[in-house]
Amino acid sequence: MPAQAKEAKVETNASQPASPPLTERQEARRRRILHASAQLASRGGFDAVQMREVAESSQVALGTLYRYFPSKIHLLVATMQDQLEHMHGTLRKKPPTGDTAAQRVAETLMRAFRALQREPHLADAMVRALTFADRSVSPEVDQVSRQTTVIILDAMGLENPTPEQLSAVRVIEHTWHSALITWLSGRASIAQVKIDIETVCRLIDLTGPQGQDGA
Repeated sequence: MPAQAKEAKVETNASQPASPPLTERQEARRRRILHASAQLASRGGFDAVQMREVAESSQVALGTLYRYFPSKIHLLVATMQDQLEHMHGTLRKKPPTGDTAAQRVAETLMRAFRALQREPHLADAMVRALTFADRSVSPEVDQVSRQTTVIILDAMGLENPTPEQLSAVRVIEHTWHSALITWLSGRASIAQVKIDIETVCRLIDLTGPQGQDGA
């Protein structure tokens, strides 16, 4: 989805210099680290993710782990991006079936929400890290935002979103993350989350013609 990814990039920190690509061995090491982070968080939440334990579980030296991820917050935000990427792959295998772009986006985000619901400790750890993230974690936070944007644009069926459509997507992203926080804190039910998501997705109908069916 090159056009969508390009648009998403424009809306984030486009001036951030690109990191050199990882070698195959480095990428495999990074995958092990992210897997270990997710496993520990799934079992015990935010507090269970300790850098030394992540290093031991992923079979990398502690110093090497810190070269990849300078802090636990960096690691957990990157874990969230990785989980969203995995969800996107799953969603693509079974695309949403709504008649309108707003319906498809709402269906997609609720499916992603329910996937997180199945791993509440992991979801809580990742969201807490995202909440605690400061400017030093901006590249990782940008990746989370970029991945969420691509998921929404994919559900809309858009290759060349307008500025107004991208603005609506940003508001939808904020609402989705806020709904996740309120649910994790016990201040919202799944039914309330669904209503909020469906309500904000109606913004899509106000931004002009959509993809796929022209809805």
